[in-house]
Amino acid sequence: MELSDNQLKQVLDLVEEKKGRDLVLLNLKGISMVTDYFLIVTGNSVTQVKAITDYLHEKLPHLGVPLLRVEGMPEAKWVLVDCGDLVVHVMTPETRDFYSLERLWGDAEQVSFS
Repeated sequence: MELSDNQLKQVLDLVEEKKGRDLVLLNLKGISMVTDYFLIVTGNSVTQVKAITDYLHEKLPHLGVPLLRVEGMPEAKWVLVDCGDLVVHVMTPETRDFYSLERLWGDAEQVSFS
């Protein structure tokens, strides 16, 4: 099932409701065989990373976005939320700086809903 722009925007809104910051949505179509989009998000602390993840776990099914798997709990320095066509990476600032996924996937176009 391919996610609509509206669903993607709603996922971004959910993350922002829980004060996730530095959101970057990467279009990986034609680059990755695993997923179509990466959403990379920073939570200020492990507690906030958990709160964002728990909120997504609760709300995604209401948007018609499948929740296939969650990895990285309970440590919550980097939590991966697998939604099939969308993979959400919720990270602490230190983890995000260290792994620098935006640089690693530098060929991907950033998606904007401005």
